[in-house]
Amino acid sequence: MRKLIPSWVRVPVIFFIIFGVVEFVIDSGDQPAFIKYPAVLLFLLLVLLILIAIEAIVGALENVMLYKLDEEAKARLLAEKEGAFNLSWLQNIYTKLVGKQKPIEVESEIILDHNYDGIKELDNNLPPWWIWGFYISIVFAAVYLLRFHVFNGYTQADELNTELADAKIAIEEYKKTAKDLVDFNTVELLTDASDISAGKSIFETNCVACHMADGGGGIGPNLTDDHWILGGGIKNVFHTISEGGRSGKGMIAWKAQLKPAQMAQVASYVLTLQGTTPANPKEAEGDVWVDETSAPAETN
Repeated sequence: MRKLIPSWVRVPVIFFIIFGVVEFVIDSGDQPAFIKYPAVLLFLLLVLLILIAIEAIVGALENVMLYKLDEEAKARLLAEKEGAFNLSWLQNIYTKLVGKQKPIEVESEIILDHNYDGIKELDNNLPPWWIWGFYISIVFAAVYLLRFHVFNGYTQADELNTELADAKIAIEEYKKTAKDLVDFNTVELLTDASDISAGKSIFETNCVACHMADGGGGIGPNLTDDHWILGGGIKNVFHTISEGGRSGKGMIAWKAQLKPAQMAQVASYVLTLQGTTPANPKEAEGDVWVDETSAPAETN
């Protein structure tokens, strides 16, 4: 194998095989493993250095062995090495692609008489690769013309609109499960026991100093009656928690300390305090809030 493939081919091939195995084995997500994990990059560099060192050592040993051979054996070994990696097939491909062109040595035979500011033109044959590329481009242009301009195929604008529509659907699906994307316009009352329990925990950690543990109010207003300073309901309570109360004398904004999902949980818990009986309720503040979006009661 060493006689058939030279080191300048062998080393990169072995290295990239090892590189591919490492990338396959290590799950690094969207990023390549050697970028996400610096240790992998160091390992690959070490492997490359080892491969180069092995090739250098083996090459030096071969030279030592070659030096010890007699002239006939030495000549035979050198001949084998020169013919081991035959690139004649590449030469054949190149010749076919270039075609029958006049070499640079005889360009004087094909120089045309006319010139432009001293720039002369050669009457050389076009290479086959260029001619076939030109024919292929003509066929492609004809197919493209028929497909998109004669038979009204889809355009880039159509493709863009389709992708935008798919993206909007994907975003809406994502929002259904991404609680931290909730805002004043999309927040809904949470009724799940786990959400209410989480909201209670947040309330007891951050809110009892002003509203008391039972919501009866202290520095802050009573949360158990039907009066609200900045409006009741899940949207208004969420907005008050997020943005804070009245300027200069109201509650601070909690959007920097709490995530949207947490604010939705504590707002939902606060609304469960409605109608409860605290130990020392503070006098009602604000106005009675009525949910105008709810259906009116039927009357006889």
